[in-house]
Amino acid sequence: MKFGIIRERKNPPDRRVVLSPKECQNVLSKFPKAEILVESSPIRVFADKEYADRGIQVVDDMGSCEVLLGVKEVPIDALIPNKKYFFFSHTIKKQPYNRELLRAILDKNIELYDHEVITNAKGARLVAFGRYAGIVGAYNGFRAYGLKYNLYKLPKAESLLDQQALIAELKKIQLPNIKILLTGKGRVGNGAKEMLDAMGLEQVGVAEYLKEDFNYPVYCQIDASEYNKRKDGVRGNKADFFQNPEAYKSNFFRFAKVTDFYIAGHFYGDGAPYLYTREDAKQPEFNIKVVADISCDIDGPVASTIRPSTIADPIYGYEPKSETETDYRDKNAIAVMAVDNLPCELPRDASVGFGEAFSKYVIPSFFNNDKDGLLLRARMTQNGKLTSRYAYLQDYVDGKE
Repeated sequence: MKFGIIRERKNPPDRRVVLSPKECQNVLSKFPKAEILVESSPIRVFADKEYADRGIQVVDDMGSCEVLLGVKEVPIDALIPNKKYFFFSHTIKKQPYNRELLRAILDKNIELYDHEVITNAKGARLVAFGRYAGIVGAYNGFRAYGLKYNLYKLPKAESLLDQQALIAELKKIQLPNIKILLTGKGRVGNGAKEMLDAMGLEQVGVAEYLKEDFNYPVYCQIDASEYNKRKDGVRGNKADFFQNPEAYKSNFFRFAKVTDFYIAGHFYGDGAPYLYTREDAKQPEFNIKVVADISCDIDGPVASTIRPSTIADPIYGYEPKSETETDYRDKNAIAVMAVDNLPCELPRDASVGFGEAFSKYVIPSFFNNDKDGLLLRARMTQNGKLTSRYAYLQDYVDGKE
């Protein structure tokens, strides 16, 4: 089986890669029947020479490869017909901007495997960049806090080498006695938690966080069961919430009253209540002044996130009364960091972590007859048609919705 690591061609440029040079070596040592070619790239975080130095062939043509591995969407004119492709297609939610891409994939008889739907038998994702979104998102949030209050100036994450360099910068800052709230206990939330813990911040429980004052900065990490409650008053739990989100209402405002800096690292599902609304943000008791919205659901569960921001310009202000964008330094503004491609700021670490998972879970499926059904679950297209699992996308492809 010959794998090809393709050059990323989407703009803005993405420097990440599915397999690092070291991970390529690991794959080749474990699977003697595997071959790997790397398409030459001027932007990849690992230079062509780093692959060549490890004996991985760098080429300009991917035509001889059977399986092509990328990160972001492949431009339509760069798609090679009759190949197997892995990348984030951003089509599974019927995103209008990629309808033509999915049509082209079908027209070119490409087998598409979307990283987002690479799961185990229980439906849990196996390869993702979420941890690194959490790591960078937390760092960017502290950077935003310092800039809003003119307390300190952190360098941009993209200018630093790796997670340890980000941590080293965070350890230099002096925070006031603020309360920091973190939602989410998955990959994203726990990635952010790594940074809070590395700074030496004390974690406190919900009761302490809500009721007590501290003379040093603290944080509290909560999940859906703590910021939602059942409408009927029956005691709920996380499992029930995910099964019946419409039966719940937000219980977040009690946290908003005492929180200075909020890091949103949760997963938001359709039908779930918003954490806080635009009306909530207008209340005199609403205390949050800085939001690092890693989840970045626009005009949704975190009302102050009215648009995504960019790596180049990561912070904007939200004025609650007028519900409009303003200078984030204004006294009444909520400073919002809502970069929607955070792992791009830590491309080396993110690529290493992603590649370790990809070679552990995905590569073996090509050599064991897909005994766990991983490829079967992730295969969106085959023989010019949608597979049965993704047949729900047919109306989307046909332009009917």
